[in-house]
Amino acid sequence: MVFTSQVFLFYFLPLVVGIYYALPVRGRNLFLALASYVFYGWWSPWFVLLMAASTAIDWFCGIAVAKPGASERARKGAVAVSAVCNLSLLGFFKYYMFAAESVDRLVRAFGADGFQVMRVVLPVGISFYTFQSMSYCIDIYRGRATRAPSVTDFACYISMFPQLVAGPIVRYQDIAEQLTDRPQRGERIHGAVLYFMLGFAKKVLLANTLGEVADAAFEAGSLSAPLAWFGILAYAFQIYFDFSGYSDMAIGLGGLFGFRMPVNFLSPYRSQSITEFWTRWHVSLSSWLRDYLYIPLGGNRRGTLFTYRNLMLVMLLGGLWHGASWTFLAWGLFHGVLLCLERMAGRHPVYARLPGAVRCALTFVLVLFGWVLFRAPDIGAAADFARALFVGAGDPAAAALLAGRLFQPFYLLVALVAALCVWAGVETRTLVEWSRERPLGGLGATAVFVVSVVAMFSQAENPFLYFQF
Repeated sequence: MVFTSQVFLFYFLPLVVGIYYALPVRGRNLFLALASYVFYGWWSPWFVLLMAASTAIDWFCGIAVAKPGASERARKGAVAVSAVCNLSLLGFFKYYMFAAESVDRLVRAFGADGFQVMRVVLPVGISFYTFQSMSYCIDIYRGRATRAPSVTDFACYISMFPQLVAGPIVRYQDIAEQLTDRPQRGERIHGAVLYFMLGFAKKVLLANTLGEVADAAFEAGSLSAPLAWFGILAYAFQIYFDFSGYSDMAIGLGGLFGFRMPVNFLSPYRSQSITEFWTRWHVSLSSWLRDYLYIPLGGNRRGTLFTYRNLMLVMLLGGLWHGASWTFLAWGLFHGVLLCLERMAGRHPVYARLPGAVRCALTFVLVLFGWVLFRAPDIGAAADFARALFVGAGDPAAAALLAGRLFQPFYLLVALVAALCVWAGVETRTLVEWSRERPLGGLGATAVFVVSVVAMFSQAENPFLYFQF
């Protein structure tokens, strides 16, 4: 089930909200957890068993970590059990096929007989809820969170459907109090509805439309250089509005039930360096990697070489987190190298003397080159597309035919609107605050939402890009 579907919008959501508010406060977390299991099981019921197993493991590990009088060895052991179990689940379901296929190709390259690789279905959103579940025990151990008062509250935290399958990654310490006390007020619900409507519009009107351009460009065998640039620009807008749209909807849906979800995007394409980009893009993941990986590795406290090592490790693992593919590893390596180069340049690099708009444009171009690796199916295809950005590729006649199909007023207009939203617009949270005080703002958001719903009926079901991660 996806947010931008008729089943969710007209049946699941109204039914869940109606029952939720009809229930006494004490029964709401249990109902929300059960509704979330239904939501998650819509794809495949057995996915629910996997999430339930992960929840049970971390619930009992949390009890062991928080047990009064427990020895340090026992507490560390419980944290280790949680980490090993979560990473094992993630490793098997997400990386087994990648590792096995890589070994099979290597064996065949040396002339030996290959072997049959077992096919494994990747559970939707497993990267998100395993990170979220694992951080629970770590935070209890560090003294930053207390144990959940009941297994029902903990299950509600892990399975909460607004952010279950594509984030933001919510840490238990940030939501613990809300699980037991979250007053629902009219202005908060009003803001939540606005968040959801604006995120819905981002996904349906901008991301889905520009996704058609990006898909056509990356699947084409022939491209002119201008068309290749239009294709990668369309993908940059697609992935941003797709993921930030989902995050806005998650914040809105969480707000309907009284929860305050963290903001996940802070106008990342306005960044003036790659370092700044990673403080603005997918904030919940980048901060998770910083707090649970970069800092425990030593951060920048052990000298320059260790700092570079830590940056590279974090970005490589961050790339691998997104998917089991050499292209994701290359994307992580690309950003890791850029981060190291920026750190080498020091606090007053040459590009700091450039106008802000120029720094922003240069950073965006670097991000675009990274998106080529992120979107391409393999390294060879990424190299071909990167080459096409400068000299074109394939048959010029075929490229001209495709250009005629994609360089049409509708796609160009949507791309222009996307660009204005990115560089001249305001963040959703600012727009929501503004609309709360002005009835016309709410009416405008409603009108855009209605247009989005109408457009949804004309589109094939288009899952969010980050569902695959």
